[in-house]
Amino acid sequence: MSWEAFYLICFALGLSLTMLSFAGVFSHLHLPGHVGHVHTGLGKGAHLPHMHTARGVGARAGGSAHSEVSPVNGFTLAAFLCWFGGCGYLLARFGSFVMPVVLGVATISGLAGAAILFWFLARVLAPHERELTAADTDIVGALGRVSGTIRSDGVGEIQFSQNGVRRFAVARSEAGVAIPRDVEVVVMRYEQGVAWVRRWDEVND
Repeated sequence: MSWEAFYLICFALGLSLTMLSFAGVFSHLHLPGHVGHVHTGLGKGAHLPHMHTARGVGARAGGSAHSEVSPVNGFTLAAFLCWFGGCGYLLARFGSFVMPVVLGVATISGLAGAAILFWFLARVLAPHERELTAADTDIVGALGRVSGTIRSDGVGEIQFSQNGVRRFAVARSEAGVAIPRDVEVVVMRYEQGVAWVRRWDEVND
């Protein structure tokens, strides 16, 4: 493999990771026992790496938001690969520098790109994050809508809004009956990562 190809692969990989994170491709990964989806992008409802989030979703005790942002995370790694690969490819392709010089300049460029992104995460986004209290994350009594049919003898999925953010949770029917999609439900209790729900029209009668 030539150095040009190596740099180009690094750039393509970094760019792909960046685009995936911003597009929120990983924002719908369910983790057992957790409320809601895990967001790794920077879109609405996204949470920064190692920052305080909802109960059970990467929450940590104590510490400020700024101190919880790790310099090495998925975002800074993607930025490093983009800048390292892009700079290295351009210098190798169109420059007349020897390989060690190109490698050194590309590495410095990658570190600079990662440092700029880390500064943005720590100084701009992190100060707006706050630790959620139990009241912020308690979903008992929440009104939601079935997004995945709840079987009478199994689980499904509900969608609800909490603190202005759309969230999802694994759900079971408290009455032991199937609940089809798009039916409004109320969370009666939440145990071991499962929301036990009843139809809104039954509770409201």
